[in-house]
Amino acid sequence: QVQLVESGGGSVQAGDSLRLSCVASGITFSPIVMGWYRQAAGKQRELVARITRDERVTYGDSVKGRFTISKDNADNSMYLQMNSLRPEDTAFYNCFVRPNYEDDSSWGQGTQVVVSS
Repeated sequence: QVQLVESGGGSVQAGDSLRLSCVASGITFSPIVMGWYRQAAGKQRELVARITRDERVTYGDSVKGRFTISKDNADNSMYLQMNSLRPEDTAFYNCFVRPNYEDDSSWGQGTQVVVSS
């Protein structure tokens, strides 16, 4: 059974940085894709970033150039470095992992990020 544990959220000022972590257990190989979604109050969930098994990265338009996703294949951990944070980055962030194409995605417990102006 795949389990994800997230950490690193918090409250910061605009322009600050945060680093989110997500560690996946129950997988013995590199997942086909891992990533982060976020959902702000009253808004739809949106993709923040994802990274594939072969290191292809996709970012949401609103975070390009500010956020960086990375992963460590040795322990299936994943990181989201968030720089130049803006109030509009305030949201609940969830990491996910999809082990293979035929698998459903598993989700972490989520972490709240609050950016004050």
